[in-house]
Amino acid sequence: MARRYGVVGTGARSQMYIEALVGDHAADGELVAWCEPNPTRADYADSLVTAGRPEGPVPTRYGPDDLERMIAEQSLDVVLVTSPDWTHADLTTRAMRAGADVVVEKPLTTDLAGCRAIVETIEQTGRSLVLTFNYRYSPRNSALKEVIASGEIGEVTSVHFEWVLDTMHGADYFRRWHREKDRSAGLAVHKASHHFDLVNWWLDDVPSWVYASGALRFYGDQNARARGLGPRPERGTVDPPSDDPFALDLRQDPKLKALYWDAEHHDGYLRDRDVFAPGITIEDNLSLMVGYEGGPVMTYSLNAHSPWEGYRVSVNGTLGRAELDVVERAAVLRGADGRLVLDASSVEDGLGDDADVRRRGERLTVQKHWETAKVVPIVTTAGGHGGGDRLLLDDVFRGTAADPLGRQAGYRDGLRSVVVGIAANTSMVTGERVLMADLGLPLR
Repeated sequence: MARRYGVVGTGARSQMYIEALVGDHAADGELVAWCEPNPTRADYADSLVTAGRPEGPVPTRYGPDDLERMIAEQSLDVVLVTSPDWTHADLTTRAMRAGADVVVEKPLTTDLAGCRAIVETIEQTGRSLVLTFNYRYSPRNSALKEVIASGEIGEVTSVHFEWVLDTMHGADYFRRWHREKDRSAGLAVHKASHHFDLVNWWLDDVPSWVYASGALRFYGDQNARARGLGPRPERGTVDPPSDDPFALDLRQDPKLKALYWDAEHHDGYLRDRDVFAPGITIEDNLSLMVGYEGGPVMTYSLNAHSPWEGYRVSVNGTLGRAELDVVERAAVLRGADGRLVLDASSVEDGLGDDADVRRRGERLTVQKHWETAKVVPIVTTAGGHGGGDRLLLDDVFRGTAADPLGRQAGYRDGLRSVVVGIAANTSMVTGERVLMADLGLPLR
């Protein structure tokens, strides 16, 4: 019998799950309710449902204060939490205590109090919680997991992980609510929890200590003044339209217009604030060292203003080394009309045959001691993240099949990833190493 689902938060994060439940997974679950305070965003969610099932009813609407009533009246089996990060702990614990299992978009929560509340609620109610770490399902990341688990490079001794966000994607965190650390807990939690989960999963290990450094070094008003930038509009949606590459005009994207520009009169939320405005309290550069119980140490860096986007992972072992290089966007360029090119395949043309031109793609290389390097094939399929999103949705809505890679994540995986970011935030304030044992969470 199909399970009954409700979605809490119908912003951009929810779309993948909505389309799955009225599309490929319509037989696996019935989408029956929204919990959303903004009526325009609920209207947009309704449009996604009617596009997928024109003859069917749209979900019944509820406000956040009516979450428990929604679960009871609609006989919900599962609540999908796709609301802003700072609401996750409250909504998750309330849903479980009202009798529903929960699927949560990463991160699990934003602080230790939220972690403890979720653990306590799971222990008391016995409800199920699934974290949707879709990067685990990406074929390139699964391939690296297979290499490490096979023992081909021996016992892992260290990991270096560099992630760069470009001036299109990276800048976006500084326009929206993520720029406020009391809401998002910064990129160390919101964005990097994905990355910390990958390393925890690759190593099949538990973090034991964290030392971190970070600062706002590019975005924000002080950095803008230091580089000589003059006065700027408070937001990107202006008349006449701006040709500033850091300005986001919500009217130019139908989805952003429907979800935010058309909706802001209800709640005052501005999705297009200037990235060089005052009030930004998160970091745009992060560096961490993370020690693991099994012995390896990871060095990690995140930069949110790179000219290209992707990541590089180097895993050193006692028998050799594995290297994963991923270029998700090779450059952010201006088109002929002055607008940004969304997906460039190379830096530029005309550099000559011998030029080292970065191109979109991925490569996994393994090299053992006293051997030449070999490239490990990465098999991708249709869909987001090389087909990984499809595999994730199969797990969420159909249950986990036999998976030797153990890709489905539960609440302990959520704790192990988010606690690295929480500890990093503490370390950036105190300048000291933070021990996981002092945080009092059940990471094992």
